[in-house]
Amino acid sequence: MLLNRSGTSKAGALYAAAPDEPMSQIWRTIRGFILWQHERGTIQYDVMVTLILLFVFTSPYWINFHDKPAERNPHPSEVVVTADSTGGFVYQIEGSAITGQSDAMIRAQLLKIIEPIAGEVIISKYEAERDGEGRIVKYKVWLQRG
Repeated sequence: MLLNRSGTSKAGALYAAAPDEPMSQIWRTIRGFILWQHERGTIQYDVMVTLILLFVFTSPYWINFHDKPAERNPHPSEVVVTADSTGGFVYQIEGSAITGQSDAMIRAQLLKIIEPIAGEVIISKYEAERDGEGRIVKYKVWLQRG
């Protein structure tokens, strides 16, 4: 029988190390996953990539990330945008959408309707189109970039 320096036989040392070998292999594999040590093309690498892809594509079904877009209520008026002969645009807004009586109030309400569509603009002029009875049917608005 061969003895090693500690006084135990080599066969006994092999048997004593045998139960630890599978656990150390598992921990080595787990450490390889955590530290991303596996080479491309290996089974372990493919498993890691598959688990990441599964998380990315399935997690929105179970995790609420609170990332819904903010709800925007569209303005109840209809806005028609047509090209102008000068190369600009004319915005036509229904007359019923504007309730202001003074020029400043009308301009403020027109801007409130047009700015979500056109961005930050300045009204250069506007015209009110009337029907046969004198009621305002629509407003035509010409804009400048602000």
